[in-house]
Amino acid sequence: MSIEYAVVIKNKTRLEALVERFNTRAQARFYIGRSGGEFADYELEHDRFQEALLSVQRELSGIVRYKIVDRSFLPSFIFSDQQVVVAVGQDGLVANAAKYVNGRPIVAVNPDQDRYDGVLLPFTPVTFGKAVEKVIRGRFESRQAAFAEARLNDGQRLLAFNDLFIGASSHVSARYKITFNGTTEEHSSSGVIVSTQAGSTGWMSSIFNQSDGLQRLFEKSEQRRTRLNMRDDQLFFAVREPFRSKRTQTGIAGGLLSGDTRLRIESLMPGNGVIFSDGIEADFLRFGSGSIATIGPARERANLVVA
Repeated sequence: MSIEYAVVIKNKTRLEALVERFNTRAQARFYIGRSGGEFADYELEHDRFQEALLSVQRELSGIVRYKIVDRSFLPSFIFSDQQVVVAVGQDGLVANAAKYVNGRPIVAVNPDQDRYDGVLLPFTPVTFGKAVEKVIRGRFESRQAAFAEARLNDGQRLLAFNDLFIGASSHVSARYKITFNGTTEEHSSSGVIVSTQAGSTGWMSSIFNQSDGLQRLFEKSEQRRTRLNMRDDQLFFAVREPFRSKRTQTGIAGGLLSGDTRLRIESLMPGNGVIFSDGIEADFLRFGSGSIATIGPARERANLVVA
């Protein structure tokens, strides 16, 4: 199938979001200045991104037709097999886009290497063009990345490229029953994080950072760093801040999900339970009392171009 055009996916910069909120750049500058922030950093970030995006557009214009799509339109955008996807932004943009492009190749571009780690962004505005040409010729190399899936007992499902959060929509404790490897417990916690291999360096890593820090504090030991070694077809879950009481237990703190092993969570929350993915709280499933989520690796896979 021939590639007819590229879909360039981008997100609003922080400056654009501020101007959208406060109507003008001057009002946004006043708000940030009054709060003690450095408005110049917002402007620098915006300018560098716009320069990178313009460079991407210039390069693509000599290769293939293209259209630009804002991240907010991804849920309703219709992708086809005649497209190559070019994501320009932070790692989180790639994670979010991967859920909607249905396995189509993604060329991920880091617009600001001084600012973004770029774990999922192997290309720059200078180098990405050759990758697009290889996709058009059908001679590209890619990395297949697994998704996590949460499936409710009413048939709804949600995919995550990096991680799923299962818990309460506010800062109150989440109440639920959790079943793993044949053991069931009632929990009161700050929720459950389920991470893919791709997401293990993100939110999940902060849980291990906290654990390491507390262990160093109380044991006065040398600095250590817990490393989460996972295969691509595995998920890892961790319970955040579990509370032990007469009714609630803490024996199930985390574990690996692979093969036919699944995590089962039954909500005991009357009205504020949610499941969301990849840090996008607006993209969620309601998880109130009576809802049961079955969580494990999804059949879908992301197709990330590497060369």
